[in-house]
Amino acid sequence: MNFIQILVESFRSMAANRLRTALTMLGIVIGIASVVLLLAIGDSMQRFIGKELQALGTNMLYVFPGGDRTTERRARAGAIQSITMSDAEALNRLPSLVGAAPALQGSFKLTSGNETANSTVHGVTPAMFKIRNWKLDQGDSFSEADMRASARMVVIGQKVADQFFYRTDPLGRTIRIENVAFTVIGVLAGEGKQIDGGNIADMVLVPGTAASAHLIRTPFPQNAHYIAAQGKPGLSLDEAVEDIKETLRVRHRIRPGDPDDFRVENIASFAETANKISAGVALLLGLIGAISLLVGGIGIMNIMLVSVTERTREIGIRMAIGARPGHILMQFLAESVVICIAGGLVGVAIAALGAAAITSTGQFDVFLSLQGVVVACGFSTAVGMFFGFYPARRASRLLPVDCLRYE
Repeated sequence: MNFIQILVESFRSMAANRLRTALTMLGIVIGIASVVLLLAIGDSMQRFIGKELQALGTNMLYVFPGGDRTTERRARAGAIQSITMSDAEALNRLPSLVGAAPALQGSFKLTSGNETANSTVHGVTPAMFKIRNWKLDQGDSFSEADMRASARMVVIGQKVADQFFYRTDPLGRTIRIENVAFTVIGVLAGEGKQIDGGNIADMVLVPGTAASAHLIRTPFPQNAHYIAAQGKPGLSLDEAVEDIKETLRVRHRIRPGDPDDFRVENIASFAETANKISAGVALLLGLIGAISLLVGGIGIMNIMLVSVTERTREIGIRMAIGARPGHILMQFLAESVVICIAGGLVGVAIAALGAAAITSTGQFDVFLSLQGVVVACGFSTAVGMFFGFYPARRASRLLPVDCLRYE
C-alpha cells in the first residue's frame, strides 16, 4: 500500500465509525484549543505589560527621599534631610543622564462650575516635560518666567479636560485647586500609566513654585518630594543608578557603611520583573493546555486499542492476502495521526473564535500567532504518533492464523 491508499483507508475507517471518531477527536479538540488560546493569552499579556511599561518610560529613574517608605514620610514631614533642587542640578551634570528635575505632589480638591473631583497635583519645572516625554495636545507648558513668578497656571490631562470642560475649549478657563484659582494653559496628549499608578490623562500639573506657595506649603525648590531623571540612550541604567547614588551620598555627607537617606526606583527593573512574571504565567497557561492534550492522547490510545480488538479478523484477512506487518502498523498509525490533525484544526478554529470573542470586549486584545498555530498542529501530530504507536504495533504483531480464528 502506498501513502495515498493508507490515507484513504484511514478516512474510510473514520467514516464508518463517525460517532466514535467524533468523541475521540473531542479530547484533542479541547486540548489544542486550550493550548493555542492560553498561549495566545499569555503572549498578549506580555505585549500588554510591555506596552504599559513603555508608556512609563523604561529609561526613567526616580529618586525619592528616605531609604524606605517610612523614612520617606519622615522626610516629607521634615524629620530627615529631603532631596533638593541642588541635588537635581548636581544630577543634571552626570554624563549618564539626559537630565533631572525635582517635583512636589499632593492630593487636592478640584472644582470648576458644578464639577468637583479629588486629584493628585504635581508641582513641576518646565524641564520635567522633556524628561518625562510629556506632549501637549493643546496650548503650552509653563516657562521659567512662570516659575519665578509662581504663576497660577495649570496643565491638565485629557480626562480632566473632558470632565470639567466637556465639549468646550479648556484653554483660558479656570480650575480651583483647594479654592485657589488656576488658569488652564495646556492639555496633555495621550494616556498611559505613570510611576505613581496614575494615568497621564488624569494628571494636573502646576509650576513647582506655585504649588509651594499656594498648595503644599513646602519651600520649593529647596525641598522636593521626588526627582525624575532620564537615562542617556545607549548607556546602562545600572551605571546611571550608581552615579546617582554616589553623587547624592557625597552631597548628603553619608559616611561609608551608613544606609542611604534616599532610594532610586529603576523602571527597567520593574519591566524585567514584569516580563519574567508574564513569561512564567504564559508557560503555566501552556502547561495547563498541554495537560488537556495529554488526556486527549490517552483517550486516543484507548479507542485505538478497542479498534484493534474489533478489527482483528480484518487484520488477519489483510495479512492473508499479502499485507506485511509494516503496512498494518502504518494503517493504524495513520488513523491515529489523521484523527489528531483533524482535531487540531478544529481546535485552532475554536481558539480563533475564543480570541475574537475576548478581543471584542475591548478590554484585552488577543491574537493567535502563526508560530503558536504551527506548534500546536505539530504537537497534535506528535500526540497522534506517540499514543497511536503502541496500538498500531500491537496490531502489526498479530499472527494471521490467530486473527482469522478470532470471534
